[in-house]
Amino acid sequence: MPDRHFIQSFDHVSIDILIVDDKPNNLRLLSTLLEREGYNVRKALDGEMAITAINTLSPDLVLLDIMMPGLDGYEVCKRLKDNPHTTEIPIIFLTALNEAFDKVKAFEVGGSDYITKPFQIEEVLIRIRNQVMLKLSEERMRNLNSELEERVIERTQQLQAANQQLLQMALHDMLTGLPNRALFMQELQRALDDHHRGNETFAVLFLDCDRFKIVNDSLGHCFGDAVLIHISQRLRSNLESTDLLARLGGDEFAVLLPNILHSDQAIARTEALLQTFVQPFHIEGREIFLDASVGIVVGNTTYSKPEYILRDADNAMYRAKASKNHRYHVFNASMHQEALQRLQLEVDLRRAIEQGGLSLYYQPIVCLKTGRIVAVEALVRWFHETYGMISPVEFIPVAEETGLIHPLGNWVLFEGCRQLRRWQVNQDVDETFSMSINLSVQQFHDPHLIDHIDQILKTTQVRPQNLDLEITESVIMEGLMPTMNMLHQIKARQILLSLDDFGTGFSSLSYLHAFPFDLLKIDKSFIQRLDHTSSQSVNLVPAIMAIAQTLKIQVIAEGIESLSQLRDLQRLNCARGQGFLFAKPMPPESLQPLLGVSLFNQPLSLDYSSTEVQSSRPT
Repeated sequence: MPDRHFIQSFDHVSIDILIVDDKPNNLRLLSTLLEREGYNVRKALDGEMAITAINTLSPDLVLLDIMMPGLDGYEVCKRLKDNPHTTEIPIIFLTALNEAFDKVKAFEVGGSDYITKPFQIEEVLIRIRNQVMLKLSEERMRNLNSELEERVIERTQQLQAANQQLLQMALHDMLTGLPNRALFMQELQRALDDHHRGNETFAVLFLDCDRFKIVNDSLGHCFGDAVLIHISQRLRSNLESTDLLARLGGDEFAVLLPNILHSDQAIARTEALLQTFVQPFHIEGREIFLDASVGIVVGNTTYSKPEYILRDADNAMYRAKASKNHRYHVFNASMHQEALQRLQLEVDLRRAIEQGGLSLYYQPIVCLKTGRIVAVEALVRWFHETYGMISPVEFIPVAEETGLIHPLGNWVLFEGCRQLRRWQVNQDVDETFSMSINLSVQQFHDPHLIDHIDQILKTTQVRPQNLDLEITESVIMEGLMPTMNMLHQIKARQILLSLDDFGTGFSSLSYLHAFPFDLLKIDKSFIQRLDHTSSQSVNLVPAIMAIAQTLKIQVIAEGIESLSQLRDLQRLNCARGQGFLFAKPMPPESLQPLLGVSLFNQPLSLDYSSTEVQSSRPT
């Protein structure tokens, strides 16, 4: 039923009605009646005249007599309904009661209604009004549908644009605009499929920016983002249009190179790409030098999934990063087997940490005046039930890469303090005896480190003054301000701090001056130079000791392996030392008899060829 507003609007609409009747009286009667009601009325005396009038100007409604000379009402209606321009015009037939009016035929040819003669005014007006309202309703519905279709089309276009934008966001890196990992993997899958069909050859480069973390931590993430944008622009400018460059995340990028048949081609392209890092980056008034390590995989039919290719390229990249002589590395099949072995090593190490499969060995730190053991360095050892003793050189890097270094480091810290407390309770050591424990980069920057240390000292009842935490210069390189904050928190607890492997890093003197170290451990490479006749080599150790004395830092000489080295250090008044000359790392039960006695009264070890530990200061 039409709504009230629509009915009110109908009263103000100009409606054009055509009356077709061969009887002038009927025309006059109906036109007078309808004009009085506000309708616009036109008249036609026969069918031909009606068709001409309608084709000239279409009315809103036709009142059509059936019985007329020439074209009757049925034929006129049929012609109007067959014409697409007039087919929508509603037609009301006019017929006398005594005429043979075929209602079925009237509706078959397209009639909308009929009015019988003689005319009843109320009936005429109601039937006309109903048809007009019906026509207007249909027109209104058509207009609404048209508007709706336009809105649907507009909305569809908006959705398509939004979907395209979402697809762009889903497949591209928001920072650099480069394809992301998802899109790269799609394209790599396509390249792999083509390769299996014998159509396309390719290579994948996995690129990681060296030293980016230092820049990011030192100058802030916004500056780091700007660096990544400049890196992506340089890389893109040095690639061909058919190459695909993607940012995988962080400072890692991947390149898909088509039409690569041999590794030599991939290496040549890699070397050209690495040249983009030769020139410094000029960003926000700063000059930044960066480098990159690249892993290379040349596609072959042995690969079934793109994930395997990227995995191997990643593996090769880490091999390049670990190498001191090469900035890139080509993956080979043996590396995959090594990766599997490394994965198994991780699983076994995790189990060893959880199930108590590790142990601590202790290497004495000796007073070079008395020969007595004044401290020990705790060194973790792993005896594997299948492979025997596994070197820390093998499993410590795995622990650092996988995050196992945190539970491992906490265990070493706890077990070392617990062993120290046993010696203290048994009065095997005096109150000045200290336990040295190494902290890795990841451990040192763990936000929960201080909480772990506090809990361990409380549980083991070890005084903070008897705990010596050793860090290397690489820890400091991870971020100066965070390092300074952590060191001061440690010193606030009166825990000793040692700078390990001094001289092997960068800007060592500035670190000594800026940070609150208690002890300095001279790297064994300097101690070994004492056996050389070169005055330059011999003078290095005295210079380091003089610096430490000026800064009031105690010195420990690492890696003492000969009597001549010992005598030279004694002449230089070096206070402490450790090395294979005195003792190798050993379990606590082997070390216990040596506590409290002078090692100078014991036979010194002059055999340094033991395969148990490959260096005098194991990792």
